[in-house]
Amino acid sequence: MSRDCVVDGSSNECAISSPGLPHAWVAMLAFCAAASVSNVYFAQPLLGALARDFALSDAWAGGIIGATQGGCALALALVVPLGDRWPRKPVLLVQLVLLTLALLAVGLAQARWSLLIGMLAIGLLGTAMTQGLIACAAALAPPAERGRVVGAVQGGVVIGLLLARAVAGWIADVAGWRAVYMVSAGFSVAMLCMLWRALPAPPSGLSPMKYVALLRSMWQLLTSERVLQIRGLIGLLMFAAFNVFWSAMALALSAPPYGFSPAGIGAFGLVGVIGALAAARAGHFADRGWAQAATGVALGLLLVAWLPLGLGSQHLAGLIVGVVLLDLGGQAVHVLNQSLIFRLRPDAHSRLVGAYMLFYAAGSGLGAMLSTQVYASAGWSGVCLLGAALSVAALMFWAATAAWMRGKGR
Repeated sequence: MSRDCVVDGSSNECAISSPGLPHAWVAMLAFCAAASVSNVYFAQPLLGALARDFALSDAWAGGIIGATQGGCALALALVVPLGDRWPRKPVLLVQLVLLTLALLAVGLAQARWSLLIGMLAIGLLGTAMTQGLIACAAALAPPAERGRVVGAVQGGVVIGLLLARAVAGWIADVAGWRAVYMVSAGFSVAMLCMLWRALPAPPSGLSPMKYVALLRSMWQLLTSERVLQIRGLIGLLMFAAFNVFWSAMALALSAPPYGFSPAGIGAFGLVGVIGALAAARAGHFADRGWAQAATGVALGLLLVAWLPLGLGSQHLAGLIVGVVLLDLGGQAVHVLNQSLIFRLRPDAHSRLVGAYMLFYAAGSGLGAMLSTQVYASAGWSGVCLLGAALSVAALMFWAATAAWMRGKGR
């Protein structure tokens, strides 16, 4: 393994000159992606403490999550595409500095407005960092192993997402909710040093377009790239099914016969790490030209998961088996989608990931909205039937488009 490096007084950027990507770099990107995305989800188990400290009503407490998710949407539409315009390493380092300041601001917040602004900034910068690291990994990886690398980094994202709630609860129990954001700010400083010293610069090939034209081109990708449309819609349906379960899970586990505490519910989510780790290997299938077949198998697992999940209202073992299958199938589809999309335009990795994740945001919101409504009217059985219906729709759409995708070598 060799690198061609140019070192000056401000940076040490290296371009890949060999066919493989070192495992240490992949591990670094996966770790940083996990740490970045976790910031977006820390607030969920802390809402009760935040509401007490700031004397918030239920509407205001919901606004904390709303502000964070609003920042996520702004990042995907307005910030993530910048990775195709400016060198990715400096962009990531600047975003990390700003993320550290946002975490400190939330940890020190004394007023509602400063808390909400800080949460908006955390959602924006945490999402921008996470998706920027995935795009950076895709740009660094040779085409023959891009699926493996993207899968590994995406695995880090899922693990960070699943661990975030549990870690936030543990730290808050020991030192209060403000310590969660102070500790994360310290991790961000450590990440800044690590990325500044060790992250290579992805190969050049940046777009000369101005910012407005860059954003316009992202929407042009959405309307012109059929592979992006197909895999985005599969992702939308999959994420909708995925969030149907996770949005209603807390309601089911807090009710009889389980009666879990919030800490127990958060810890239960760690079961999904098993499936996420296995799904990270899905990129290997894309690298070998088996993406379509692997997608069909993964969507089949997503559908099968609803059978043990349906039994889970009375049997905890059913929930555990179902969660593993759900995470394995859903995250495998996510990795395969990204592996195929990143092949479209090597000069547009950041815009492609931003465009694809808009489907993710839409599917997640749709699933969460439908889930709570169905649970209120039809209970856990209705939630599982809804999730199965969405999984069937995703499987049917994949089957209807698989022949065209194979014809295009996808």
